[in-house]
Amino acid sequence: MWQAEHVRARLSALYPQCSIEILGMTTKGDQILDRTLSKVGGKGLFVKELEVAMEERRADLAVHSLKDVPMELPEGFRLAAVLEREDPRDAFVSNDFASLDDLPAGAIVGTSSLRRQALIAARYPHLEIRPLRGNLDTRLGKLDRGEYAAIILAAAGLKRLGLPQRIRALIEPEQSLPAPGQGAMAIEILDGRDDLLELLAPLNHEATAQAVSAERTVSRVFGGSCQIPLAAFATVESGAMRLRAMVATPDGKRIATADANGPANAPDALGTQIATTLQGQGADDILAACKAMDAG
Repeated sequence: MWQAEHVRARLSALYPQCSIEILGMTTKGDQILDRTLSKVGGKGLFVKELEVAMEERRADLAVHSLKDVPMELPEGFRLAAVLEREDPRDAFVSNDFASLDDLPAGAIVGTSSLRRQALIAARYPHLEIRPLRGNLDTRLGKLDRGEYAAIILAAAGLKRLGLPQRIRALIEPEQSLPAPGQGAMAIEILDGRDDLLELLAPLNHEATAQAVSAERTVSRVFGGSCQIPLAAFATVESGAMRLRAMVATPDGKRIATADANGPANAPDALGTQIATTLQGQGADDILAACKAMDAG
């Protein structure tokens, strides 16, 4: 809802003559909280109801956290704009400890992400990692009740909701490579709505759009979803892009990594190059092992 309000404010500033209404909705991803996303259908759970509302012309556009948007949109939809990225890093949140390094053996760490689980397990095998679902208030409440020694959240969400003080430490990409699209917001519309495309164009942030395109290309190659621990993070500076990516088993025991540079205006090519490098390191075997573990 914060994201919708933010986009409405941006559009109202651009087009003061327009009346912009918010159609509040709750998605299946918000409702199913007793199982991990990988078990109940993945990222699409956060967008399907919004797409139906657009199909039925009850809504003209939908605002998403880009990391919740499936890599392949359904036929008839397109992304119209990607807004400038907030902080893409993961955040360490705890009432008693300053960082992951300070947690004692057996301490319980909560996360909803297989990516974070794999990265924590690889560096801190002495910690216990447990699933953590729910909105931000629910997750923080579980921490405050002592169910977890610490939880890992996206820094962007905490900052957007005015809770930066809950962040005990920001985890740099070198330690916890972000998910594709993390920290970025995207606006989805029906394909063919060229009128909306033109209206939304001023909200599109080119460098962010290029970066997330490369990241999502990596994920698309591997069928990216919540079922696989995959990270991809691109930065753009002076027309050049650096893209880093990782694929791992949830226990962090097998990891493939890649790091490459290329022109920012050819993000999909760099994403494909990185994916090929990962495949050369056995990424397909790692993902096959993930699926076997999930089925088991």
